[in-house]
Amino acid sequence: MTEAVAGPGSGIGTGVGTGGLRVADADRERVASVLERAHAEGRLTLAEYDERVRAAHGAVVAADLAPLTADLPAAPAATPAATPATAPARRPRVTALRVAVAVWAAVSVINLVIWVAVSVGTGGAVAPWWIWVAGPWGAVLALQALGARAGLAPPAPFGCAGSRALRR
Repeated sequence: MTEAVAGPGSGIGTGVGTGGLRVADADRERVASVLERAHAEGRLTLAEYDERVRAAHGAVVAADLAPLTADLPAAPAATPAATPATAPARRPRVTALRVAVAVWAAVSVINLVIWVAVSVGTGGAVAPWWIWVAGPWGAVLALQALGARAGLAPPAPFGCAGSRALRR
């Protein structure tokens, strides 16, 4: 068996900088992410990016990686303020009106299902009594929604002391 001899030009244990040290997969991935960011910023064309990433993944020693990012800035460029396309999606605010509409919809659907079941069970159409539950309640909610869009304050609950404090 032959032993590797550490000597000048062998690249093994030379201690000359870090260019002769073998690189790990993490080093290759770090360089690939720098190249990806540079491509996203428009600093590299697709062909340059592809060529450099292939070279990064084929690198054996640190000297192979150094020239791949030598002409790129070290720190990432400042990112612009979040635009509507990149801003995180905001969840709609839960308001009393949204909760009231959800309750109205649930009760209306339950009443409609009961009405259909009674109609099927009796073998004939029954008067649509569920409209008397859903209709007026829905109309009141629709008026409240229109008032809220117009900037009007919702009415205070009946008999509630300090109702002005509740509206704030």
